[in-house]
Amino acid sequence: MYLKDLSLINFKNYEQLEIEFSQKINCFVGDNGVGKTNLLDAVYYLSFCKSRFNLIDSQNIKHSENFFVIQGNYKISDENESIYCGIKRNKKKQFKRNKKEYTKLSDHIGLIPLVLISPYDSNLIIGGSEERRKFLNGVISQFDKQYLVDLIKYNRALSQRNSLLKNFAKTNTFNLETIEIWDEQLSKLGTSIYEKRVKFINELLPVFQKYYEFISDGNEKVKLLYNSQLHDFDFQELLKDSLERDRILQYTTTGVHKDDLIFKLDDFLIKKNGSQGQQKTFSVALKLSQFDYMKNIYGYKPILLLDDVFDKFDLFRVTQIIKLVADNNFGQIFITDTNKDRMKNILSEFSIEYKLFNVNNDTIESVRL
Repeated sequence: MYLKDLSLINFKNYEQLEIEFSQKINCFVGDNGVGKTNLLDAVYYLSFCKSRFNLIDSQNIKHSENFFVIQGNYKISDENESIYCGIKRNKKKQFKRNKKEYTKLSDHIGLIPLVLISPYDSNLIIGGSEERRKFLNGVISQFDKQYLVDLIKYNRALSQRNSLLKNFAKTNTFNLETIEIWDEQLSKLGTSIYEKRVKFINELLPVFQKYYEFISDGNEKVKLLYNSQLHDFDFQELLKDSLERDRILQYTTTGVHKDDLIFKLDDFLIKKNGSQGQQKTFSVALKLSQFDYMKNIYGYKPILLLDDVFDKFDLFRVTQIIKLVADNNFGQIFITDTNKDRMKNILSEFSIEYKLFNVNNDTIESVRL
């Protein structure tokens, strides 16, 4: 699977752009702030129906314009696929596959598997548990439609239960039967979500450890632990036992919406004890293991986006990462970097097809190799 070409109209800083890609490695080089990441975000949009960096669609329209269009032509399992995304101010988002509009955007998720590695991944390490749950949910939802459906239903039921708890406190009333209706839904949906998360983490862990060891040259040992209240207790019993506390606090204090991932380096929390380089190696290895996992699920290689991942890495770790992604285990790759000479020198060491593009604000020029 690969993206053959991309067309943009009024997307972020790009008024109009058409660009053809290599099936293997595509590098966008230029100064900070010229629009390299915006190109990756356009590719991300075509996989996830949204921006990775600004979830308000209208704010991705070029300043003073009324709409944007992103269109990409793919080759997927020997079939040509045309994906279109159009946004008009104060209008519903249009998303089309081969000129046929989706009735539900969730139906598109998973068609074009994609993994993005960016500086924002540091939030996985230093951010709150919500960031790590987003990672879990985002990965599993790409290949498991039922997980996404269950997650949406779980969040709705959770919102209803929380609203009920607030209303009970406000009106000084209580109805156990109504609470139990939502408890039953949360328990059924949450248990299914939990079981799929356990399976995913167990299968991801050895792949993650392999990638971290390669990038760090085997000098450090890492662990990835899944922390959930459901390890030791039945979900419905947890909800019953926490009911009085929930009534006082007016929200649901137990469930899979409280789950977390624990990241360790040599038995210490990497969040507290890891250097910036170690934390970045951790997040890159985690995302590369996500890629490997999804590749095995789909039977073909996802698209890989590497956004400014080489900052704060020494030359050895940069070279190790390029060596990894240049391997045949990876498919089409998009890379942004500020150092053109570094990219040319590293890529020239490998016999692999690549294209290098100079980015300067809204203009892109292909570099002769």
